[in-house]
Amino acid sequence: MAVDKPQWRELFSEVVTSGLCTGCAACVVACPHPVLDYESANGVYKPFHLDIDGGPENCTHGEKGCTMCTRACPRFRNWETEIDVHRFARERTQDEVSGIGDVLLARASDPSLVENGQDGGFVSALLIYALENDVIDAALVSGLEGDGSTWVAQPRVARTRDDVLETAKSRYTYSANLLAYPQAVEAGAERIALVGMGCMASAPGAMQTRKAGKIARRLSLTIGLLCSKTFDDSIFEELFEAKYDIKRTDIAKMNIKGVFQIWTRDGHLHEVPLKEAHAFTREGCTHCPDFAAEHADISTGGIGAFGDWTLVIVRTDLGRELLAALSERGLIETRPGDDDPGAVALLHKLARVSRKRWPEDASGGPGRIPVALRPSGE
Repeated sequence: MAVDKPQWRELFSEVVTSGLCTGCAACVVACPHPVLDYESANGVYKPFHLDIDGGPENCTHGEKGCTMCTRACPRFRNWETEIDVHRFARERTQDEVSGIGDVLLARASDPSLVENGQDGGFVSALLIYALENDVIDAALVSGLEGDGSTWVAQPRVARTRDDVLETAKSRYTYSANLLAYPQAVEAGAERIALVGMGCMASAPGAMQTRKAGKIARRLSLTIGLLCSKTFDDSIFEELFEAKYDIKRTDIAKMNIKGVFQIWTRDGHLHEVPLKEAHAFTREGCTHCPDFAAEHADISTGGIGAFGDWTLVIVRTDLGRELLAALSERGLIETRPGDDDPGAVALLHKLARVSRKRWPEDASGGPGRIPVALRPSGE
């Protein structure tokens, strides 16, 4: 009986061209051969196979047995159950729509981190602690190109407190942060944190579950960001500027709180109805079922009544250890998630909505795993 060794050919047909690809770039950074690349121009955000080797639909290395791209992909086949069992030693229940973990509220104790961050400065406090206390060597994050005035997001490596502060705050266009992995490794990093939305946050778990080698070992901490969707870069000119006369070079900060909030450098707050932004939804988000970054060690987001507190979902033993260390050293303040029942209810609502995006005829994913694709013994 032939052993199933799915490679780029299967990934290309089942994920990349089927609408399931989120553009996380895990396959690109995991590939041990120079045959995969990534297209980020013109809103594509997808991997592609170079014509020099097998053409766009096939891979000669795959024909010889290389399966690294499918081992890395967090949307390939039975991804959700595989990662759940590996990371949490069990499948989630139907009621755990936002994944497995404990919900609380947290914020940085340092007022400057709160001020500089998006919602409470918790992620900044966590990354700074991990970098300065020998937990990680580097973090894969997103920053803005140049002086930030273009609002073009790009993958970055954070190694210091200043790097963390410079890359804080949210961008609502896409950055495949995993693409910064080679840069981190070239600089000698062996313990690397990944900060990213659910589409990226499942990638380390997929790699570790499927034994994807050194990259699986090096991605030792995952910080997830709650995310309903990201938007194509054209939203700046075609909506913000064309309809509201807000130029991207004038934008100082953005947030989404039921509406698209845009602060300009002159101090004014502009509110754009979120329904007007839906037309600019990035293609990779349309079928993504993971609002809550379900496979991170710690998931975070700025939803709820308290604008200067971060909603936090602690999911793994490592996540619990880090949270305890931050609390014991007085680097963060915490309060029960029940202090903001509206935030918890919204978390579950948005997670439930996102899970319905997964196509019913797709293999794997939220509650739709064909028996033929389940591991033996299930």
